[in-house]
Amino acid sequence: MATVDDGPQALPTGPLPSAAPAPDGAGRRASLTAPLVTGGVVVFATALLAVRDPHVTGSYGGCPLYALTGILCPACGGLRATHDLAHADLAGAWSMNPLWVLAVPVVIVLWGRWVALATQGRRIGPAPAWAAWLLMVVVVGFGVLRNVPAFAPWLAP
Repeated sequence: MATVDDGPQALPTGPLPSAAPAPDGAGRRASLTAPLVTGGVVVFATALLAVRDPHVTGSYGGCPLYALTGILCPACGGLRATHDLAHADLAGAWSMNPLWVLAVPVVIVLWGRWVALATQGRRIGPAPAWAAWLLMVVVVGFGVLRNVPAFAPWLAP
């Protein structure tokens, strides 16, 4: 049976709903699955880092960018910082990767918001464009500054 093509369909315009409601009970359970699985994976990975010390050379490998170029990426020292945070060593974590130490509370709050909205049967909307640009500027800026010799004592792992 042939169908008639009416041409392109008009898409709705305007802002997307930031917290659209999900269906009833089954939808709520389904919407809670993603944040709870994500949280479980992060807890497991953090526990693994707490048990197996990344400060030991070669325990998790190394940063490929640093191995090839000698340039510290913004994530260099992140595993060691997470290990130190898991052992409540804030000073040690800060000396490994201060950006990650500052980002962890933000990530936890955003995850908590995700769980709270999922509990209500709502979904998180997309992040605003300015937040993505701000994140990019901060990460790239940190990556550049930690490779400047004058800032190395404070920013390099």
